[in-house]
Parts: sequence; structure tokens; C-alpha cells
Amino acid sequence: MSTTTMRAVQITEPGAPFSVTRVAVPEPGPGQVRVRVHACGVCGGDAIARFGLLGVRLPRVPGHEVAGVVDAVGAGVTVWQPGQRVGAGWHGGHCFTCEFCRRGDFVNCEQRAIVGVSYDGGYAEYLLAPQAALARVPEQLSLEEAAPLMCAGVTTYNALRNSGARPGDTVAVHGLGGLGHLAVQYADKMGFRVVAVNRGRDKESLALDLGADDYVDSEAGSAGEALAKLGGAQVVLGTVGVAAAQADIVQGLRPNGRLLVIAADHDHQPIPVSGDLLVFGRREVAGWYSGHAQDSEDAMNFAALTGVRPLVQTFPLESAEEAFQSMGRARFRNVLTV
Repeated sequence: MSTTTMRAVQITEPGAPFSVTRVAVPEPGPGQVRVRVHACGVCGGDAIARFGLLGVRLPRVPGHEVAGVVDAVGAGVTVWQPGQRVGAGWHGGHCFTCEFCRRGDFVNCEQRAIVGVSYDGGYAEYLLAPQAALARVPEQLSLEEAAPLMCAGVTTYNALRNSGARPGDTVAVHGLGGLGHLAVQYADKMGFRVVAVNRGRDKESLALDLGADDYVDSEAGSAGEALAKLGGAQVVLGTVGVAAAQADIVQGLRPNGRLLVIAADHDHQPIPVSGDLLVFGRREVAGWYSGHAQDSEDAMNFAALTGVRPLVQTFPLESAEEAFQSMGRARFRNVLTV
């Protein structure tokens, strides 16, 4: 190594702007891999560390949409070797021994770790992660494209493939932001009839270009009622974390349909859904939580095979604060290049 320190962006106190600094390059311990970070997506989930939630210890380097190259490995690492292209996502490791891990349900591990929350993340030149937290990045994807697929990509892909919808079924994607623009592409390539739902008409042509078959403007009236007039959806993938909007879209479900919530605004507001709407028609409201490293690998491989790609805007590492503040205006994922 030519240096013992690296550039990093830290959160030093809850709610404060990011601090660009230099910290020691971490050395991999047993079972750990050091990754030379080339790209890290900026995600709404980074606000958890930013505002000191989930018991995060500060200072902390955020970032859980990481793509780079293996730089060094610790003792006992059997899967990875220097030079391999890898990514790390939201799910940062599991214990392998709790009840859920023993059943193979790693994302519900009682001791699960979150990259950029439980330990330092990818807003830095190097990331240290457990070997189980890494996924292979296919050569067809650039590292800037791979980074958002480690969170937004795996969440939408994994939710859709586990939603119960079959090719030919109508799937509505509620919201066309960082999650939704990927969900429309994945849903289209999976063979669903895709209805994009978003506020206003500004994104209608883009949604159709991404693979949507129909479009609903939620500002023109009840999105749920409009969706029902189109025949209803077998699945609504909810990327809008607003309880009132989630409740409205349930009206657009077909009998036996399911609203699958993958976004929340973390204010603990309940979704006010009528019990009659659920009982008469056997509709469901459920949630989906990210995925582990193999799920991320699946999401990237599917994207490489079918042409699914995130639309990204890149920023240098030193502009992390600007990239974080401009997330709501991004089309559609901000990515730090390191």
C-alpha cells in the first residue's frame, strides 16, 4: 500500500452535514474482505445514519450501495481474491446461527448488520466487509451501474420475483423515483403488464420508454380507482412511502391481489386500509425487505442479461453532501465516484 490513510465522508453528529476527512485504511481481520471502492450510490436509507437512527455509533461512514474491486482478504476468506469485481448492499452480514439463519432466512437474522450503519460504508476509498456480504458484479455492468443495484435494484427485483405475480399479470409500480424506474424495467423484463403510477404527467413518456404499458396520473384523482378501471392489478409494488397514498392504491387491486410495500417514510404512520376491502376480495397488504448478497448477485445477473440499467448521475466523493441533498431531484440515482 502506498498510504495508510484514505479519503472518507463521515457523519460526526446527528443531522449535521457530512464531513470530508482522512481516516486510517482498515486492515481485514479473519473472514473480512477489503474492497477498493470505485462507486457508491446515494440512497434515502443513508438518512438512518445521517440522523443517528437504529442505534448507529458516530462517527460513521455511510453508504450501502457499494461497487469496487477486492483489494485484500483476511484469514479464512475462501470465496474472494484480489482483483475480483464485487458489490456490497444494505444487508451487511448475518450470524449463521440464530433460528432465522438456520432456516436460510438471512435477511431476518437476529444479529443482521447494515452496511454504513453497523459498520463503515462506501463513502470512502476502502470498505471492510464480511465475506458473506459481498456479491459478484458481472462484467456487462459498469461499477457505476452496479452500485444502485445493490440496494434499489435488489429490493425491487427481489420483491417482484417473490410477489406471486406471473407473466401476463398486471403489476403496477407506484412511484417513478430511484426505486420505481428500476421496478418498471424489471417488471417489464419479467413479462408482466406494467402500469406506472406517478404524480403528474412529466414522467409518462419516460415510464413508457422504460417498459410500462399504461400510465396513471395520481394527481388527476384516485390512483386506486384509475387502476381499477384498467382492470386492476395483481400486484402493486409500493415505492411511495406515504400512508395515505398507499391506502388509496389498494383500491386498484384485483381480488387476491397484493400491495407489496418496499418504501416507508419511517414516521410510523399506519396505512388506513378498510377491512372490508381486504376481506371481500381477499386482498393483502404486505412488505418486502431488501435481500442478501446472493439476491443482489441475482438482481445484477438478471439486469446484465436483459438490459435493465439504473439511470445515474455521478458526483465526486467530496460532493457527497450535494449528492445527498439533491436526491429528490435526481433522475434517478446519484452515485459517488471514488
